[in-house]
Amino acid sequence: MLDQVWQALAATGYGVVSALVPIFNAEAYAAVAGAAGSWPTALVAVLGLALGQTTGKLIIYEAAGRGGKWWGQRFARGAEKERDGSKGRRWWDRAVVELARPRTATPLLVAAGVAGVPPLAMLALAAGVAGTNRVLFVAVCFAGRAVRFGLCAFGVGVWFD
Repeated sequence: MLDQVWQALAATGYGVVSALVPIFNAEAYAAVAGAAGSWPTALVAVLGLALGQTTGKLIIYEAAGRGGKWWGQRFARGAEKERDGSKGRRWWDRAVVELARPRTATPLLVAAGVAGVPPLAMLALAAGVAGTNRVLFVAVCFAGRAVRFGLCAFGVGVWFD
């Protein structure tokens, strides 16, 4: 029991770090947990990673929500360097508009959480600026990440059992 508590804490911590520093790959962690451990161990890792990633993305969401003007100005400066309607600026504007509406925010966040397209880190920034409902963001982010890491852990685990 105590061993699983430590595993859950380690997976959660790794999930937070991987949400903030993309070089740390949470999918690889889940795949190794699925291949090396038992089903309960892999499930603990999956849920810990999902909780950690959600916490990390919530940090990004909150930072963007509090500094939304700064992010908007940063993207605007990048657009001015290229041209007024740059692709990055158009994407940002569209994401902020769509994430402001729960009807379109939910499928966007599900796609980002499960498939990683569009990148969840960028959507967390845009969702914070757009003022997406925090409870919706957390719930969809956790569920999407749990599905993604579950597929990584149990998909690999099936092949190596």
